[in-house]
Amino acid sequence: MKKLAHLLTLSLLIIASLSLDLSAQHVKHQAGPMLGYVEHMEVGIWYQTNSKASVQVLYWKKSDPKKVFKTEIKELKSDVYFIGKFVLTNLDFGTVYEYQVSVDGKILKFSYPLQFTTQDLWQWRKDAPDFSVALGSCLYVNDPPQDRPGKAYGASPQLLESIADMKPDVMLWTGDNIYYRETDFYSKARMIYRNNEARSLKEMQRLLSTAANYATWDDHDYGPNNADRSYKFKDITLDLFNSFWFNPNAGEVDNKGVYFDFKYNDIDFILLDDRYHRAPNDLIDSTKTFFGKKQLTWLKDRLLNSSAPFKIVINGNQTINKSNPYEGFNHYQNEQNELLEFLKNQKIEGVVFFSGDRHHTELLKLEKDAMYPLYEFTNSPLTSGYNANLSEKELNNPLRVEGTLVNNTQNFGMMKVFGPRKNRSISLQTYDPKGKLIWEHTINEKELKFKSDK
Repeated sequence: MKKLAHLLTLSLLIIASLSLDLSAQHVKHQAGPMLGYVEHMEVGIWYQTNSKASVQVLYWKKSDPKKVFKTEIKELKSDVYFIGKFVLTNLDFGTVYEYQVSVDGKILKFSYPLQFTTQDLWQWRKDAPDFSVALGSCLYVNDPPQDRPGKAYGASPQLLESIADMKPDVMLWTGDNIYYRETDFYSKARMIYRNNEARSLKEMQRLLSTAANYATWDDHDYGPNNADRSYKFKDITLDLFNSFWFNPNAGEVDNKGVYFDFKYNDIDFILLDDRYHRAPNDLIDSTKTFFGKKQLTWLKDRLLNSSAPFKIVINGNQTINKSNPYEGFNHYQNEQNELLEFLKNQKIEGVVFFSGDRHHTELLKLEKDAMYPLYEFTNSPLTSGYNANLSEKELNNPLRVEGTLVNNTQNFGMMKVFGPRKNRSISLQTYDPKGKLIWEHTINEKELKFKSDK
């Protein structure tokens, strides 16, 4: 344990010395603060130091800065990766709060405001508020000693500043949020280093502190390329993932994983785990599992119990693409058919899929008999290399909405939710690294209903 703590501290100090000017204020500062989940009267805030420290969060209503509230003081140690998770409770709904972080009694100062807005209590009172969600996948941070030979695979993380400039209410990290390398796959110390490396990016800090951040994983932040249920370090990466993100929950008591759901205003978000229970891609078995029976049952239950006009289902891999020659739900047809038939037979309306992974962006639209059109917004990559050499089959994918393919630049996505009750719409958008709009497509909730019910 002492050796591991020494390696952790050393890696944190190296990264800190290269990244944040804030370390000049306090040598123990590492990363954050990050805003995690946001509810009506409760939020979660994440913060990390690079060595043992006493940390506290102070907060107040923006309209009443003299009345300051304080969380408990947490002792951040190596056994929790010097991470503190602070739950702020009994907040006022629909209210803007400002906050500060105290490390060993010293208040840190930032060049941008630290603030959050609790969800409003609109139910039974008024229409749900309009809001915006940013999304992205495939965040590769260059590390030359361990990178593949040749041209650097990772692009500038400046794109993260462009996302922050959009001031999204929510940020969805849809997988491959870090990239474990060959040197990391079977070393917990190296995995800690890799998580610290990404989380300490100075370009990421403003986005982390002001948007509600929710995340799921894919193969590269789970383990090796195309990793599945057989990966022997999966419980270690599960622990690291749950430590470095502040999702409201993860998996179920009798079924491990990173899957969970949350509601933001009137929209339900369901984030899935496509790795922990996944059978190997090459297994020749028509009944092989992708999500696994328990997670699939959980997903069905969540969909059945949702009355949201849009149910956003987020998966690391693509869900409806029939032309995907690599990893995807289409190669697990038994489970894929079971889910799609469930949506049709149970008349689950308003489902839209989000995904990452593919190193290109596109909007797919699947038309099925006796079913409304199923859309899937695939957004990738944030900083990883993009795939400019798609196969002819994928270039001519009949499911793709015309004009939505982006495979010549890094990019990020946005979803803007707007409109009155029973006439809500979502605008799906893609932006280049500088924040310039590339394309947008709007879907009204009435389009995602069964014809017999219109």
